[in-house]
Amino acid sequence: MIKIGIVCYPTFGGSGVVATELGVALSKKNFQVHFISYKKPVRLKSFNNNLFFHKVEVPDYPLFEFPPYELALTTKIVQLVESNVIQILHVHYAIPHAYAAVSAQKILSTKGFSIPIITTLHGTDITLLGKQPFVRSVINYAINESDLVTTVSENLRKETKKNFDIKKNIQVIPNFLDFSILNLKKNKHSLEKKVFTHISNFRPVKRVLDVINVFKNVNIEIDSELFMIGDGPEIKNAKKLVNQYDLEDKVTFLGKINDIQKILSITDLFLLPSNSESFGLVALEAMAYSVPVITTNNGGITEVVDDNKNGFTLSVGDVNTMTKKCIEILNDSIMYDRFSKNAFNKSKEFDIDKILPLYEKCYFKLMK
Repeated sequence: MIKIGIVCYPTFGGSGVVATELGVALSKKNFQVHFISYKKPVRLKSFNNNLFFHKVEVPDYPLFEFPPYELALTTKIVQLVESNVIQILHVHYAIPHAYAAVSAQKILSTKGFSIPIITTLHGTDITLLGKQPFVRSVINYAINESDLVTTVSENLRKETKKNFDIKKNIQVIPNFLDFSILNLKKNKHSLEKKVFTHISNFRPVKRVLDVINVFKNVNIEIDSELFMIGDGPEIKNAKKLVNQYDLEDKVTFLGKINDIQKILSITDLFLLPSNSESFGLVALEAMAYSVPVITTNNGGITEVVDDNKNGFTLSVGDVNTMTKKCIEILNDSIMYDRFSKNAFNKSKEFDIDKILPLYEKCYFKLMK
């Protein structure tokens, strides 16, 4: 049995969700999985005999203005390897996770221990944070020192190669859905309104104000309602804009919720007008519920949403065209049914049963 340590963010973001679902799926096979983070991942709802969680305790010391999480994570990894708890380390995100893993690897090598590292890049560490001069060299080092590197899309692989001096091959292993745990029954909405949904961390890159503007324009012609799921720095501006447009009775902010399936099961269109998406896991989840997606044509999202087939990929910030396409598809039942069917069929290409063996192959390769 291979003992894998998975380091990830425990939050609602796509990287944390994918890392958690991956670990749970591996634990049901011949793998022992140990999650390592500052709190239990939100999608980790239960444990089994092969599934464990190790909390990284961050010291609160007056000398430090900010808690030294990276140092605490490095120490925890060293302890787990020395105790023979883990044999392989799979980290999600270059910083701080890959950097901490590499630091732990160096420390362990002086003690006669070895721990291979697989680093999965999810996007923000490359496309946003990675472009900042003060962290570029650290990210470059962490990636190159990892034993194996994967990205969640071909677009992200190209961006990584373009932005950094990477000396090794990067393998593309896309995000996935575990269809065995999804209840894909579509629920008929009690009202005749069309339902729009947006899910994100409400950062500026997600362009949540575009979501509100598109919805406002569509609602002039088609009676609709909008569910906004998530939380983040832009939520105050989003609520302010909703109030400005007098749409309080049409737009519902649900915050961070675990059970997004109930909302997706009644959704007609999913809006994701981001500046860029390295993959777009939330769009894939919507498509599993046969929901067409209105998104942008920048980043790895175009590997998930096929323009004019299961949704529309449009220019960033083009609210007018997004509005027109929403109205067009909602008013054309034949087009909608075709897009809806195509959305589901596309999502099935990312079933975990097809993706999990790719990660397993990586683990076996590193063990050799």
